Amino acid sequence: MTMRVLMYYSNLDVRVQQMPIPEIGPGEILMKVVASGICGSDVMEWYRRDKVPLVLGHEVSGEVIEAGEGVERFKPGDRICATHHVPCNTCHYCLSGHHTVCDTLLRGTSFYPGGFAEFIRIPAINVDRGVFHIPEGLSFEKASFMEPLACVLRGQRNARLRPGQTVLVLGSGISGLLHVGLARALGAGVIIAADTIHFRLKMAGEMGADLAVEADGNLIPSIRAANAGRLADLVIICFDGFIPLAFDAVERGGTLLFFAGAAEGAMIPATINDIFWRKETTLTSSYAGGPHDCKTALDLLRAGTVPVEKTITHRLGMEEAAYGFRAVASPVEHQCVKVIVEPQKGN
Repeated sequence: MTMRVLMYYSNLDVRVQQMPIPEIGPGEILMKVVASGICGSDVMEWYRRDKVPLVLGHEVSGEVIEAGEGVERFKPGDRICATHHVPCNTCHYCLSGHHTVCDTLLRGTSFYPGGFAEFIRIPAINVDRGVFHIPEGLSFEKASFMEPLACVLRGQRNARLRPGQTVLVLGSGISGLLHVGLARALGAGVIIAADTIHFRLKMAGEMGADLAVEADGNLIPSIRAANAGRLADLVIICFDGFIPLAFDAVERGGTLLFFAGAAEGAMIPATINDIFWRKETTLTSSYAGGPHDCKTALDLLRAGTVPVEKTITHRLGMEEAAYGFRAVASPVEHQCVKVIVEPQKGN
């Protein structure tokens, strides 16, 4: 039997094609994909160009269709969400608490063929530590946010966000909006969102930002006016074009979190003396999320603490989904933030 998949060649060339439905082995799960989010990394062409054509998609939720021999925690009919990359839990990096730089997570695990398919095979190692039951009352759509919210959660933990801190989020795309919502949920003080796209700024206010402003020359005075004359304790960079602003906007003793991937070959535009010597700025980064982050993110989604549904601008079936890639790649033109692909739509 065959299924429909979205085969990615470039942001402007995504085709609905047929592939055999995967067969599963011991310890594996066959999952019917109900909701699959398009991630900003899915449209980073330079990151994908040497691997195309391929089926992308890693923000998935759905239903167990078949459970392989030895699978005890899941059975057909269970509602589940899953993360595509999981750590080994035994290497130097995992034992040091850096699960997301584990070789297994970085290169050893993934769905087959990818989340933009009607069905996926989930490998045994993912079933063991990267598949979760969807809590009762939580929709497939909201559950598909588990993985991106887990990434945001790990980022804010790496940045040591503390209640009462002033947080500046630079870039109000989907990652920035999730950072705003999570910072609000975790007790941040003043939360400021900055972007150059007006409809995103409006959405940032709906997600919990106290101030949503243009990322331009007036940003620094706006931060000081909203924060008793001080700059931001934590600056979260969700778009690499705002990196120069980030260095100007962080308070003495503050932290810069480099969250978003940057353009190929991008450099940090700062001098050591200006940033470190007398300012004591901490620079940190974050990549992906570990199993614990996924579980915590799912708990937050169940509680409704982060209103992820407010970020969804497009819900598309397979036959429409090529448009979704174009929309994510050109968000201003298409008034786009979050696109959810529904592979079963039309069946």
